[in-house]
Amino acid sequence: MTFTDRTDAGHKLAAELARRTWTDPVVLALPRGGLPVAVEVATALDAPLDVVVARKVGAPDQPELAVGAVTADGVYLLDDDTLTALGLRRPDVAQQITAATAEARRRQDRFGAAEPPSLPGRDVIIVDDGLATGMTALAAVHAAREHQPRSVCLAVPVGSGAAVRRLEAAADTVVCLSQPPKFTAVGQWYRDFRQVTDAEVDALVTR
Repeated sequence: MTFTDRTDAGHKLAAELARRTWTDPVVLALPRGGLPVAVEVATALDAPLDVVVARKVGAPDQPELAVGAVTADGVYLLDDDTLTALGLRRPDVAQQITAATAEARRRQDRFGAAEPPSLPGRDVIIVDDGLATGMTALAAVHAAREHQPRSVCLAVPVGSGAAVRRLEAAADTVVCLSQPPKFTAVGQWYRDFRQVTDAEVDALVTR
């Protein structure tokens, strides 16, 4: 399944989620890319929309290589298998965790709702534009759990099979419209996968 853009993916994901029963749902977007998708979901479910910011923790000498993820709440997860393969220990990435947490908090302050919706006892639906490794989504699920929701659902248009399995072990429900067998990157399943700008995020969160 290929999507025209994130809005198209959001329409299709929203249609699937609308067929399910939810208890007082709240939609949380992983910005930036997850926000255009989440807007369509929140509209279809008539649910409040906020963001949950998670940032990749990069390896010290290879910042593009994810060894974990953190959220603005300070929740962090590390991939011990990747650390071991790189000859690293957890203390070796302490600076990277601190820097990623600070950036996550900055983005949460900028993009988050002035009055965030209450999560306890509600169905929380975390939305992104896709899953590659799933580390940032996994951190977001753990962060949502801290607020004692009724349930946590991770919803994406497309994802790798390995990432979906990783999230199924953490979330109550994972909704993924497409799990292509030859998955290399999220962007390959979108005709238009241009980067979402801060200005576009600002416009979407104030809709």
